[in-house]
Amino acid sequence: MRVVVTGAAGFIGSNIVRGLNALGIDDVIAVDDLTDGPKYRNLLGAQLSDYFDKDEFYTRFARGELGHVDVVMHEGACSDTMEHDGRFMLENNYRCSKMLLDACMAQGTRLLYASSAATYGGSSCFREEPEFEQPLNVYGYSKLLFDNVVRRMVARAPYQVAGFRYFNVYGPREQHKGRMASVAFHHYNQFIENGCVRLFGEYGGYGPGQQERDFVFVDDVVAVKLWFLQNPQARGIFNLGTGSAQPFNDVALASVNTALTLRGEAARPLEQLLKDGLVEYIGFPQALVGKYQCHTQADLTALRSTGCDHEFTDVACGVDRYVRWLHESAVHPAAAAA
Repeated sequence: MRVVVTGAAGFIGSNIVRGLNALGIDDVIAVDDLTDGPKYRNLLGAQLSDYFDKDEFYTRFARGELGHVDVVMHEGACSDTMEHDGRFMLENNYRCSKMLLDACMAQGTRLLYASSAATYGGSSCFREEPEFEQPLNVYGYSKLLFDNVVRRMVARAPYQVAGFRYFNVYGPREQHKGRMASVAFHHYNQFIENGCVRLFGEYGGYGPGQQERDFVFVDDVVAVKLWFLQNPQARGIFNLGTGSAQPFNDVALASVNTALTLRGEAARPLEQLLKDGLVEYIGFPQALVGKYQCHTQADLTALRSTGCDHEFTDVACGVDRYVRWLHESAVHPAAAAA
């Protein structure tokens, strides 16, 4: 099987490459933009058959110059939710995806692509239906625009097309993302650097640190994507989260306690961490007022209807595994700023 992974040196893409390799698939063509050269480290040890810069790939693939490709796993995108340049965002996230979809269908190639829970924006219901899609930024809109293209054609598509609305993904190989890296990554690095994790205080009817997200471990994202790879009959747009919402306090608790354990100290309840000054709350930033989701929780009805019964990792276990990986890999705050 020949698989193309776009965004292959990125966070989720590099983990997908390793997941493919673990299945014995090593005819993997990586596509990315390595202007940020240190991202290459995410691909160290991975088995690849070729590499293309993204500016070269889309045209050459559309011309059929790569030979037959069985599946494209499309992870490449601008994922900066604070990017306000709409022309740039739509060119990168919508137009490239649309060109890729057309080329895949013309060449007999399946397409599994990354969408985002940002398509829901200000909604209080997270189900894959138009009435609940209210993106709060141009990033979310760019993803929704492509999802709507897929909606119009997926039932009659000659080959599998499936999109995945990622919720709050965390895990290894996200250090290059800087401020866009996960809360778990930042909590660990805050603790290593400052000895304290900071959380937002009360906001939106939620108490300090009680705003919540559907936090999903990257290994679970990879597992679901590989299930679809092996089940080409499954198609459509699907939420990819755990189906459970957990507060930021849970992430901080897991991050700090694992870090304490790694240096030989006993784990402590949240109340004690607060008392000891290892966790503290800060005022909610004025710049985020009216632009912040206090709750996300994936509705997994559509995903489960395909027969995918993957069991997801909770925050306590996932963050523990991640912090241990960060510790062993010596990924520290300097990496976040790189």
